[in-house]
Amino acid sequence: MNRKTIRIIILLATVSLVGIIATQFFWVKNAYNLEEKQFNERVSLALSNVTHKLLSINKDEAEIFNPVKQISSNYFITTINDTVHPYLLETLLKNEFVERNINVNFEYVIYDCFTDSIVFGDFISLDKTEQDQLQSKSYNIKWDRDGHYFGVYFPTKLTYIINRMGIWMFSSSIILIIIIFFAYTINVILKQKRLSEIKNDFINNITHEFKTPISTISLSADVLLQPNLSPERLKNYAKIIKDENNRLKNQVDKVLQLATLEKDKLKLENEELDLHEIIEDSIKSFELLVKQQKGKISSSLNANTFIIYGDRVHISNILYNLIDNAIKYSPENPKIEIATNSTGEHIEISVKDNGLGIPEQSQKNVFEKFYREPTGNRHDIQGYGLGLNYVKAIVEAYKGKIKLISKENEGSTFVIKLPFKK
Repeated sequence: MNRKTIRIIILLATVSLVGIIATQFFWVKNAYNLEEKQFNERVSLALSNVTHKLLSINKDEAEIFNPVKQISSNYFITTINDTVHPYLLETLLKNEFVERNINVNFEYVIYDCFTDSIVFGDFISLDKTEQDQLQSKSYNIKWDRDGHYFGVYFPTKLTYIINRMGIWMFSSSIILIIIIFFAYTINVILKQKRLSEIKNDFINNITHEFKTPISTISLSADVLLQPNLSPERLKNYAKIIKDENNRLKNQVDKVLQLATLEKDKLKLENEELDLHEIIEDSIKSFELLVKQQKGKISSSLNANTFIIYGDRVHISNILYNLIDNAIKYSPENPKIEIATNSTGEHIEISVKDNGLGIPEQSQKNVFEKFYREPTGNRHDIQGYGLGLNYVKAIVEAYKGKIKLISKENEGSTFVIKLPFKK
């Protein structure tokens, strides 16, 4: 599946999901508005009936038109002609709400014009924030000083309405699960596509890297089979075969290192190590190669403590891979600087080069298996994308950390922190 097809599939699926979400939101909103409207109507009707019952109990023949006013979404006030006892009001409210299937907690307040005060009921216990909110709403009302009122507050109205929208909440949950599954599926598709590209790049690289020494060995062998070959030429071609054989061995070893890490068969033969000594040995191994490229490799070993506990082979390989990378990605006159510093319980090793640098968007991928910055069909920079993944795995095996500091065309610095001997 090519990149264009994947993009079309993702676009169509996204448009479909957005359409479903918009439709669901529209219907859920309408359903909520309908439930709220029905709730408000039932409450208003219940409060009107309570008013009429209070008038009947007080034998008041006066008629009150539109006694109920909705002050806010969950707060209603009702006009009455006389004072009312809180427990009587509470009983009437409970009965009316039960009769109209309004099974929700409420709090009521009574405004008494004779005492010019607001009395809070105690049907439910409100927390301080809700009580302050209710009190603020009540005092902000422009009460008629000659009138009597009671108010009803529903602190859990939103939860009550949502609970009554069971089927809509269920369908919304299903859509949410579909969205999560869709996002996961897209992520898997993109990841598999990327892995496929990395695999193809790896196959191309390994084919090239194996093909070159094999061809060289084959040509050298043909020369050796020629009659009357001088001893000097025999020695030269034998050396070529040996060098190319070692090159093949090194390439195979890199692939085997990866296989070892993947199968969790990594065995660390730990011992006391002088890290400065290992660094100096690594520098000596590369000095000739760097000089051939008219470059320079230097060190600044400032760490006061440099004895660590680790596997000599793997720790040496860490430095070898980092220096090798620094040389490969510094095409002209490489300048490589290796430094150490003590930082608390760790020793910090940095390997800095003046090479190509790594673009910011690629830096998060450099430690992944097989990853290499795309170079098209060029093979002048050899490798499989295994070195940095190996370095990271070994560093983390010792509970250490590695980070990259790089800017395109300005070189890269790899910084490793390893714990001292415990």
